[in-house]
Amino acid sequence: MANRSHLGFHLWICAFLLLSIHGLSFYLPGVAPQDFFKGDKLRVKVNKLASTKTQLPYSYYSIPYCRPNKIVDSAENLGEVLRGDRIENSPYEFQMRVPQMCNVVCRIVLDDKTTKEFKEKIDDEYRVNMILDNLPLVVPMTRLEKDSPVIYQHGFFVGRKVQYAGTKEEKYFINNHLTFTVKYHKDVQTDSARIVGFEVNAFSVKHQYDGDWTGKNRLTTCDAHAKRTVTSSDPPQEVENKKEVIFTYDVDFQESDIKWASRWDTYLLMADDQVHWFSIVNSLMIVLFLSGMVAMIMLRTLYRDISKYNQLETQEEAQEETGWKLVHGDVFRPPVNSDLLCVYVGTGVQFFGMILIAMIFAVLGFLSPSNRGGLMTALLILWVIMGIFGGYASARLYKAFKGTEWKSIALKTAFLFPGIAFAIFFVLNALIWGEKSSGAVPFGTMFALVFLWFGISVPLVFVGSYIGFKKPALEDPVKTNKIPRQIPEQAWYMSSAFSILIGGILPFGAVFIELFFILTSIWLQQFYYIFGFLFIVFVILIVTCAEITIVLCYFQLCSEDYLWWWRSYLTSGSSALYLFLYTIFYFFTKLNITKPVSGILYFGYMLIASYAFFVLTDTPF
Repeated sequence: MANRSHLGFHLWICAFLLLSIHGLSFYLPGVAPQDFFKGDKLRVKVNKLASTKTQLPYSYYSIPYCRPNKIVDSAENLGEVLRGDRIENSPYEFQMRVPQMCNVVCRIVLDDKTTKEFKEKIDDEYRVNMILDNLPLVVPMTRLEKDSPVIYQHGFFVGRKVQYAGTKEEKYFINNHLTFTVKYHKDVQTDSARIVGFEVNAFSVKHQYDGDWTGKNRLTTCDAHAKRTVTSSDPPQEVENKKEVIFTYDVDFQESDIKWASRWDTYLLMADDQVHWFSIVNSLMIVLFLSGMVAMIMLRTLYRDISKYNQLETQEEAQEETGWKLVHGDVFRPPVNSDLLCVYVGTGVQFFGMILIAMIFAVLGFLSPSNRGGLMTALLILWVIMGIFGGYASARLYKAFKGTEWKSIALKTAFLFPGIAFAIFFVLNALIWGEKSSGAVPFGTMFALVFLWFGISVPLVFVGSYIGFKKPALEDPVKTNKIPRQIPEQAWYMSSAFSILIGGILPFGAVFIELFFILTSIWLQQFYYIFGFLFIVFVILIVTCAEITIVLCYFQLCSEDYLWWWRSYLTSGSSALYLFLYTIFYFFTKLNITKPVSGILYFGYMLIASYAFFVLTDTPF
């Protein structure tokens, strides 16, 4: 039995490494597949309206779209609420494998208010998101290159704005006709089918009919009996006051060879694998370069220095010590603001544990985008649980510095980083709330976040600190001199500011290519599901941070500067500065954000992300 379990463990490790190397993740669905027979009802749900220009989501019914008799909210997890998802029922209902043409949903007459609302959403390029059987609605986009795979755009635009040649007047047209395509995989034996695709093409059409509107009129622009379908050449529906808009839709069903377990593959297809591999190779070159330097220091320089030092002692030759050996009696002297250092080290351990476990679960497929909000929920829960390790690490280091007030350190560890992040988040949430966006976190969710922090995270930090402080203190290998040694004047290139800034370049260089894809998935609303690549980059980042810290710390001690604690901590942490500078560059080159509130939101959230990156990269010091 022991041999079998041992073999099983190795098989799991091999499988995990293979998944990481290939940058792939298999899909473990969060729900069981649902079988539909011909004629079964398919209920479409609506999600938020989203825009890359404003980054402010709104609920579907915030503008006067057609409504069902009763609007029912779907249960949302914590991550979905924080993302601004608002999932509700809709008047769109299909019958499985029963095509429909020119179904009239409703008719509305625009007034000044509704006209303004639609025009604002069209101006800001908002897209409508819908869901069918847990699959998001997508618009297929064909690339110009031959043999290129089809890419998908999330949701369809509310409408479009057109400026005709030779005039300054702009006209707004609403997409009021939807042509849905539902793809299904059929089971030949049972005649049941599973939904594997949900696509749409949106059109703007000014519907015509005879006589007065009764609700049962036959449209002349779209008629199932005459097999008259809507095309892009039809006159579009303009958004103007007192104009009527008739919302219609078609449904077509297509049998597909794609199986249910693989239905997300086309959504998660990343067409830039070569760029990711270039990123990995680039990062590995940095690691190999640093590894060579560390090996040279450890195997050649240190070995030679120690051998020479020991040889002089055996020969009883009185020769003055030089280099790093001179400061052996001062290197373990507690640094200035040692309490703050302990707090940040503990917070870094907490972050490291959260990211590592979340990354493993993501690589194994448990955090698939099919589980909306799952990744964010997992990160929050893991952060709370990892509080026990954060408290332990901070208390352990604090006791090594001869500290006695472990409760004070535990309190600071539990509140410093979360307090700063929550304060920024609270201000940003107030701005979102002022814009009446669905992205504003409701009071109930805010209370849940505070409960997770005060009710679970803080007690776990105190438990970890108590355990860590009860452990025997770490003993220094050499005694510390009572009188601090004077530090000689340093060369300009050995100054703290210069070496710290230089130290952050390589860790940032190891991740900046992957960082581009992460920012794109967050701010341009694309799927990011190449966690295998991300895990490799994460490991490379940690190794790079550790190695650059060792190299620069060695150079510092060789120059007889023994104040290494804070400098070694900040060496790799300065990569967060380059991260924030890169987000500024990304904002001005890749995003089209025009509203001041949206800009504040972007830089506010990126400030929190950079602060978290600072704490994370300092951990391996």
